[in-house]
Amino acid sequence: MLFLSKFLYTRALKQWIIFTLKHYFMNLTLKQYIDLVQSSKLNPSEVVSYYLDKAQRLNQDYFSFIRFHEQYITDNLKAFESGPLHWAPIWIKDIILTKDYITSCWSHMLENYVPPYSATCFLNLEKNWWLMIWKTNMDEFAMWWSTENSYFGNTTNNHWKDRVPWWSSWWSAVAVSSDCCIAALGTDTWWSVRQPASFCGIVWLKPTYGRVSRYGVQSMASSLDQVGTFTKTVEDARILLSSIASFDQRDSQSDPRADNLDFLKYTDPLNLKIWIPRQIFWEWLDIKVKSKFLEVVDKLRSAWFQVDEISIPTLAYSVPMYYTLMPAEVSTNLARFDGIKFGLQEDTSNFDNMMDYYSKIRSAGFGDEAKRRILLWTFVLSSANYEWYYLKAQSARNQLKSDFDKIYSSYDIIIMPTVPEVAWKIWDRSDDPLKMYLADMYTIPANMWWLPAISVPIWTIDDRWEDMPVWIQLMANTWNEKKILDLGEWIEKHN
Repeated sequence: MLFLSKFLYTRALKQWIIFTLKHYFMNLTLKQYIDLVQSSKLNPSEVVSYYLDKAQRLNQDYFSFIRFHEQYITDNLKAFESGPLHWAPIWIKDIILTKDYITSCWSHMLENYVPPYSATCFLNLEKNWWLMIWKTNMDEFAMWWSTENSYFGNTTNNHWKDRVPWWSSWWSAVAVSSDCCIAALGTDTWWSVRQPASFCGIVWLKPTYGRVSRYGVQSMASSLDQVGTFTKTVEDARILLSSIASFDQRDSQSDPRADNLDFLKYTDPLNLKIWIPRQIFWEWLDIKVKSKFLEVVDKLRSAWFQVDEISIPTLAYSVPMYYTLMPAEVSTNLARFDGIKFGLQEDTSNFDNMMDYYSKIRSAGFGDEAKRRILLWTFVLSSANYEWYYLKAQSARNQLKSDFDKIYSSYDIIIMPTVPEVAWKIWDRSDDPLKMYLADMYTIPANMWWLPAISVPIWTIDDRWEDMPVWIQLMANTWNEKKILDLGEWIEKHN
């Protein structure tokens, strides 16, 4: 009888310990993780093991991860033990180079490519004692939207498996949203971080262009790309951004102001002046999304924020402007993949000439969307169309930037919905690229004019008898991350 009592007691104690650990781990934020580790209530190695095991199990359902890096964990676990972030587990998008570990950009062209150096943002993570556990899935070379164009297979939305998580960084979004890690890095060319964060129900932050080094990040469009963060709270976004931001001489667009971390401390944002572009209320804005957005606007006004509507007609041209300029940069960056220096290769002796070899390699290595954008660039930059399309788009870009600068001289923040509608069913839009292009309207300006922006949850709406998240986007002038983080945290607390 005594033996049975001891057995039951021991079993109950173990179950209580497991329950307690799961309680701590459940949707663990970065700030909570740091506090619990520093108070010795959590063991970092147990946290890493928990997330690694959970990610491997859930990957069968979501397919967010292309490869796990147990060897990297083993090699670095002890070295990162004494750091202030204590091995905080993080996911890395497979477009960020990691020395000695495959970076494939989820393309057949780079299927087994092992880079000889690491990206600066990844080195900064290591310097701050973050611990990479795995690489996340993505659309090929960060192109397209819904991971329906990944060479290795598409990912599903962890909350709604029959809906898209949206855009090329959505694997990272699913990773954080499904609580398979504390935070993740993605790249944002015009909405690759913000929109998947919206569709999956987490916080996204795109810093000012030049705040985070692009060195070692495979560029889709060099003047538009920026590494962004996926976190569970705005506070966590501050911490993660401070870990990856730095001035880097190896990046020609990096800026010394990147080392200024004034955004780390929260300040009451009630003195900020806010404006809304009237042009966002077009017919493709879902009526339910519009309703929730206006509820937040009313809440801001009732808290004595100044919120004004301002017309900015040139905003209507941002989508055609973007889709004229972006393919030119895409094609230039993809020109290096010719089957000679690295990536997919074959025996050149089997071909009559180099043009046949290039044609075979690039046809086999690139997917449909990459080919589509290369062809579009060829058309836009041809001698017959260069002035008519490319130069006009550059002129329009400069005009819209001028319009934004005038408004920012009197206001602090733009607010808009992040996406004009909720996540749609998988394959619902795959046959209508134009309609998906139009969904970029609200997120393109931040990349076209190098602005910082954040996407914050505001509520859920019912869509086909499912509760779908709705997000609001905050956009400030360059080097003003503090303003959007402060207002984002205020909205987070008051919703």
